[in-house]
Amino acid sequence: MTVFFIGAGPGDPELITVKGQRLVRSCPVILYAGSLVPPAVLEGHRAAQVVDTAPLTLDEIVALLHEAHRHGRDVARVHSGDPSLYGAIGEQIRRLRELGIPYEIVPGVTATAACAAALGCELTLPGVSQTLILTRYATKTAMPEGEQLGDLARHRATLAIHLGVRHLARIVGELRPHYGEACPVAVIYRASWPDEERVTGTLADIVEKVRATDIERTALILVGDVLAAEGFADSTLYGAAKR
Repeated sequence: MTVFFIGAGPGDPELITVKGQRLVRSCPVILYAGSLVPPAVLEGHRAAQVVDTAPLTLDEIVALLHEAHRHGRDVARVHSGDPSLYGAIGEQIRRLRELGIPYEIVPGVTATAACAAALGCELTLPGVSQTLILTRYATKTAMPEGEQLGDLARHRATLAIHLGVRHLARIVGELRPHYGEACPVAVIYRASWPDEERVTGTLADIVEKVRATDIERTALILVGDVLAAEGFADSTLYGAAKR
């Protein structure tokens, strides 16, 4: 018996990996994060037990995993995006190790990748930015020393900020001294879902633009010159010098 932590992708059911889909359709037990994983991801399953874990506590989830283990049933533990990023799988893995239950992580398409696709842009451009920082905004859970938004902004790299749209004004205030008011910003709500919504602007006007919408959660903030870069140098990947 194995618990498979499966990345379901950002929302579009066609963005789950082939391996992830195969496991969802073959495992006899499915536990999925119903608040973030659309039911369409589970289409074609033959599981005898399907549980939405959104209202459950960690102890309740682990109890279900333990029960499946006792009966020798593989579990598809389905998370949104890639489970290794803000997926809260670390605490589940710790419990599984204590119980001697084997597990495997099946990666998925990240929300950041889906947002870049929605915007039709590359997040790393020669001479503009070769670094992408994925982070979150500190609210209930404090950030480790050196990982405050201002510390990261000093690099002027491309930023992908999770869980922060409700605090957009504060985020902009912390970024403006490092990126400047003209720096491009994009806020993408539920990237790849049917109700996806995109708001683009700069650090000077993005707060007012988002305020005019109903976006309050489930949105990613992208910041960086790559979002509106023009006239940048070609990469060496396909350059004539390679011949």
